[in-house]
Amino acid sequence: MILYVAWRRFKIVMSEQTEAIDIKKLIERSGLRVGTNVKTKFMKSFITKTTDEGLYMLDGDMTLEKIMTSAKFINRVGAENIIVCSGRQYAGIPIEQFCEMTGAKHHLGRFMPGTLTNPSLPYYIEPKIVFISDPEVDEQALIEATNAGIPVIGLSNTENITSKLDIIIPANNRGRRALATMYWLLVRQILIEKGELKENESMKKEIEDFEAKHTEEEIE
Repeated sequence: MILYVAWRRFKIVMSEQTEAIDIKKLIERSGLRVGTNVKTKFMKSFITKTTDEGLYMLDGDMTLEKIMTSAKFINRVGAENIIVCSGRQYAGIPIEQFCEMTGAKHHLGRFMPGTLTNPSLPYYIEPKIVFISDPEVDEQALIEATNAGIPVIGLSNTENITSKLDIIIPANNRGRRALATMYWLLVRQILIEKGELKENESMKKEIEDFEAKHTEEEIE
């Protein structure tokens, strides 16, 4: 029943189309469920099957459920009190768009030691939530948040270790389209929870606006 309600709440209307598209189709097309060929004991419960190529597939229902949980938590604390961190490729643009639309702050690239634990440093900050895109890539932020007693929400793929995360959002945290879709969905749910967006209303920005652009090297 819970998942049915979640599914109903996550039906969206795309601006370029007049018909409602189920979010399940959006997730499938974005590659959000596609994991790696490695799984940890921490992510085992989020995996539904293995493809013929040996890739583990994540549970889309659980991803939606965790997005809803995270949106409620972020709204309760206030998006302006969270910091979104990532050293992950392709996460920068989605995070910048997320912060622009929610009022959150971002910390991209290398996470300097002491940022969350040393008040004497000029760049010291005290967020109420830390949001990371990858527990491995963003390990420094995760360790410091844990030491400082700050709750951490994290996107986690099949090979990630999640023992220090407070909320795990199972998702492909490597793909360009997947990351764009993930942050777009989270922004949307935050705005819906706040009453600033109706469930059948289109956002001002599309998923394409959240997607990192191809570099010249990739195009070549």
